Amino acid sequence: MTIPDRRARRVVFFVFLTVFLDLVGFGIIIPLLPFYVQTMGGSAETVGFILASFSLTQLVATPFLGRLSDRFGRRPVILLSLAGNALAMVLFALATKTSLLWLLFVSRILAGATAGNLSACQAAIADVTTAENRAAGMGRLGAGIGLGMVLGPVLGSSVSHIGAWAPPLAAAALACADLIGAFFFMPETHVGSALAGSPKADQNDTTLAQVLTERRIVTVLGLYFLTFLYMSNMQVALALLTRSRLAWTPMEIGRTFGLFGLIMLVVQGGLIGRMTRAWGSMALVIGGSLVSMTGLTIIAVSHHAPPLVGGLALLGLGLGVVNPSLSSIAADAAGSARQGTILGFAQSSGGLARTVGPLLGGLLFARVAVGAPFVAGAVAALLAAVLGVTLAKRQ
Repeated sequence: MTIPDRRARRVVFFVFLTVFLDLVGFGIIIPLLPFYVQTMGGSAETVGFILASFSLTQLVATPFLGRLSDRFGRRPVILLSLAGNALAMVLFALATKTSLLWLLFVSRILAGATAGNLSACQAAIADVTTAENRAAGMGRLGAGIGLGMVLGPVLGSSVSHIGAWAPPLAAAALACADLIGAFFFMPETHVGSALAGSPKADQNDTTLAQVLTERRIVTVLGLYFLTFLYMSNMQVALALLTRSRLAWTPMEIGRTFGLFGLIMLVVQGGLIGRMTRAWGSMALVIGGSLVSMTGLTIIAVSHHAPPLVGGLALLGLGLGVVNPSLSSIAADAAGSARQGTILGFAQSSGGLARTVGPLLGGLLFARVAVGAPFVAGAVAALLAAVLGVTLAKRQ
């Protein structure tokens, strides 16, 4: 499905560019993070705590940043987030250079506190698209994420031979480039109002307590939580599983993450609009969750490369249709005046899952079995499908 409005296409393009550069940096460091932690004396559980520290601060900060984007516009929030990410990557590089584990924690906490750009970018797309083409717009954003996840791990693994500090420093440089590009080219899409007593200001004061009284939005938040729960399980445990069972090197793991991102890129960049038009966003959430469940189950029991890669491909396909569909459903449920706020709460629900997921994944990997995090992820994906059926019946 194409986006007919010229201004909307321009906004979607620059949002695509912003999240692409942002996720290249993310993709550079995430596959290598377990190795950094282990060289500093940490364990699989330590990896979980580091990822959880990022997600916990993101959980707290994202609704606040979403509300700010409704009041003052999307652009200032995006610029603030990108500046924080650039500084966090510099601290990450310094931590790997000096082998200071506590500084690694500080860098991820700072990154989480300013990681509000995704919800602001989603809100910017929701500002300039209609209900009919919103999923296609969200798919373009997802394509930027997918392409970044393709190139990030490849770039990170290709420069890792220079030194442990090289991948995060490359990520810092890309974050700076992202900040400069957004400053000069990212247009404002939403003129908020901070005037007391204005209708828009009143709606922007939406609280979590008020959100929790709206059954449809609560169900969407539950879907976000379950989806990000099984996705974060994969992020913390896949590198550890492939190293344990297949003795893969960081370069091989980086390429595997790149394949995962490539599949998401193809789905979200070229197929999601047609799929939404054919089946609707809700059906895609249900079907994508079931496909993800299948992929996670295959990964959990795989002891050879071909089935593991096949399971990862199914997971990429499932997440590729679920993520933009969920964003579209959340934006539709929010209404135009509070999209940033509701999408911020949605991202915080995902942030809560990204806090719990890495801790759970690291604990299951270290204390139960190598494949246990993926079994837990498969259960979460199944529950997401059930919740999606419940939401479809209510609609």
